[in-house]
Formats: sequence, C-alpha cells, structure tokens
Amino acid sequence: MNLEKIMQDLEKKNPGQTEFLQAVREVLESIEGFVNENPQYDSHKIIERLTEPDRIIQFRVTWVDDKGEIQVNTGYRVQFNNAIGPYKGGIRFHPSVNLSILKFLGFEQIFKNSLTTLPMGGAKGGSDFNPKGKSDNEIMRFCQAFMTELWRNIGPEMDVPAGDIGVGGREIGYMYGWWKKLTREHNGVLTGKGRNWGGSLIRPEATGFGAVYFANEMLKLVGQDFKGKIVALSGFGNVAWGAALKATQLGAKVVTISGPDGYVYDPDGISGDKINYMLELRASNNDIVKPYAEKYGVEFFEGRRPWEVKCDIAMPCATQNELNEEDARMLVKNGVKVVCEGANMPCTPEAVTVFHENKIPFGPGKAANAGGVATSGLEMSQNGMKLMWSAEEVEERLRQIMVNIHANCVKYGTEPNGYVNHVKGANIAGFIKVADAMIDQGVI
Repeated sequence: MNLEKIMQDLEKKNPGQTEFLQAVREVLESIEGFVNENPQYDSHKIIERLTEPDRIIQFRVTWVDDKGEIQVNTGYRVQFNNAIGPYKGGIRFHPSVNLSILKFLGFEQIFKNSLTTLPMGGAKGGSDFNPKGKSDNEIMRFCQAFMTELWRNIGPEMDVPAGDIGVGGREIGYMYGWWKKLTREHNGVLTGKGRNWGGSLIRPEATGFGAVYFANEMLKLVGQDFKGKIVALSGFGNVAWGAALKATQLGAKVVTISGPDGYVYDPDGISGDKINYMLELRASNNDIVKPYAEKYGVEFFEGRRPWEVKCDIAMPCATQNELNEEDARMLVKNGVKVVCEGANMPCTPEAVTVFHENKIPFGPGKAANAGGVATSGLEMSQNGMKLMWSAEEVEERLRQIMVNIHANCVKYGTEPNGYVNHVKGANIAGFIKVADAMIDQGVI
C-alpha cells in the first residue's frame, strides 16, 4: 500500500474536502503496516474501494416557511459501504453540512459500525437546513420535504438512518410519519424513534453512556476508575448530557459544559437537577450555555474552550476539530489521565499526536462514541423481533459492546512498550471485518 499515492489520488478526486481527507489519512496511517503485512488487501484493491462511497445521493429540498415564502436547501445521503449490513448512520441538519463533512462521517461510520460487531454498514446524510429558530410546523414541513426526496433510497434492509446534530426525536418523528405516509408500511426504517412507536429505551443517553463505559475501560488499564475523578466535557447536547449522567453515577465530578458562546465552569459538579437543565438548554434552540451560569451562579468563560480547566478526564462531546494542539498541551500540562472522544473526530491530528507522544490514553470517536449506533442496532433488533427490551437489558448489552470494542482496541493497538494506541487498534479491528467481507463477496 502506497499511502502517499493513495492520498494524492484522493485529493485530486475530492478537492477541498478537508474533513474527508483528514479522516481517511488518519485511518490509513494507522493500518498501513497491517495492510502491508497482509497483501491480499492490496491485491483486491480494498483501500481504493473502501475510500470511494458506493453512491452519493444529492437532492433539492423545497419547503414553505411560516411567512409563506419558499425556501430551498440541499439534502444528501452518502451510502458508503454495506459489506457487513444495511447502510447505517445519522442525518444531520446544520448550516455547516456539506459533502466533505458527510463523507468524513460516513467513512468513519464504516469502522465504528464494524466495531460494534452488529450487522451494519456505514452511511451519513443531512442538509444545510438550520433548525434553530424554526417553528415546529416549519421543521415538520422541512422534514416531510426531505423525506419525499430520500424515501426511495432507504429501508429496513437497505439503509437505516438515525438522528445526529439538529435531528432529535421530533425530527425523527416527522420523517418517520412521512415515510409511513409514502410507503404505507410501519417498520424500523429509522432509529431514535419514540418509545411508544418502535424506539428503544436509553437511546438518547446511549452515546454518552457508551463513551463513559469506554473511558472506564481505559482507566482500568492503569488501575483506576471514575470514582473521585474530575471530568471536563464540551458540548451540552445528548452526548454531553448522557456522559455527565453516567460519569456522575460512577462517582466522578463533571465540572464543565460548553457551547459556541463559551464554556461554564461549575466546581461543585454538574449533577442532579443541573444535568436535567442541560436538556432544557438544548430544547431552547438557542445553542448557548451562558444561561446555565446565570441560573446556578457559576463562572462563564465567553469564547473559550473548557480544555484549560484542570481535570483527570477530558471528553470532547461537541463537534469535529474542537480540541487542537494547544488545548492538548494544556491538558497534558494539567495532568489529564485519559482523553476520550464523545463526538466524531473532535481532536485535530496534531492534538492526537500530543497525546500519543505523552503516552496519554486516547480513545478515538469511532470506538468511544459507538454506543449511539450500537443502541440503534439494538433498536433495529427489537423492531425485527416486534418487542421491547427493558432499559436495564439494553444498557447491559450496550456496556458489553463497549467493553468488547475496547478489548479489540487493546488486541490490535498494544505497542511493544505496553502503551495502547487505541486509534490503531480501533482502525485495524474495524477494517479487518469489513475488508474480509468485501473479499468474500467478490468484485462489486
């Protein structure tokens, strides 16, 4: 495998798609040695096939706002790879959505889904529609227009979308309702559904819960756990909320949350009603965290990130490339013990290098935040069997999946000096299953 030639070819074919190219390089750099030791992957051109989506669906979404004015957005679905199961990945509604971001997310989803061991391929979709400040009726009309264009390309055995940034239970409900209207079917074509119409218990909390379970396994490598630890989180949505809830249950003190406006520092810990208030903040659609500081009388740091706060465990749970090299060096200087990504690729490559150079255990998002899609896979299983498991049963299955993912990271990522490179381990473990399936199924 000639890494630089592959990257040069990809750059020519995908000019300006910086997030996608960053994600591909991160994976290929960590699996290069393994691929070169196993020439069957090169002879079957697995890398070249794996970095090219099966298909990209792009469409116009036309809808009418509450003023009666016609609005036009762009919708996408990137169906990246279905070697091990139906395409699976979220739908994101955010002004920043473009093809590069969705291809990066879809590419990452291949490996993340593979790591869960559940039969799910990789995909991602979304639109540059901004739900902030929109009425429920406007969001409903947009979701219906979006699904009108997408519905022919998804299905319970074809492609099963879920939520993501800007797409929660409300949006999933509107899209699922329109899917039923168009198809006259009631099945598990979307995950993240309401509990009383096919959803799974603990799905909203699952990504944050899973990230904490993964971080707990990382701590066990150095003979520690969450009890008594100081945790810094970024974000304040579902992932950060779930992480704050589970970390607190395990005996840690969560001291930060953040938004685009800055971060809140609460030295007494974000627990109890304060965690519930995070849901109110998210539901307000204002995309800011300053109201938390005002409500609870704590410090707010405008325009700054929480990585300057001294902590034992750092969990970036907001968005891609939010933690840079300078932030990483500050965390190391302040004695961070574990860094675990709750979001998709929130640490820049330079930040990851800093953690590895300083032998700080680092959990990459494709492994650490797989709890969300794992629970979506469990929702698919429940839909297929026409039953609902208890919250305790779902959570125990989720916990075991995260323990197994971590074990695979250790299996393939342990270096001669004993340090576990979780990035390398996750990428190799995820790659093997998908690559072997592609070889088994022939040239397609």
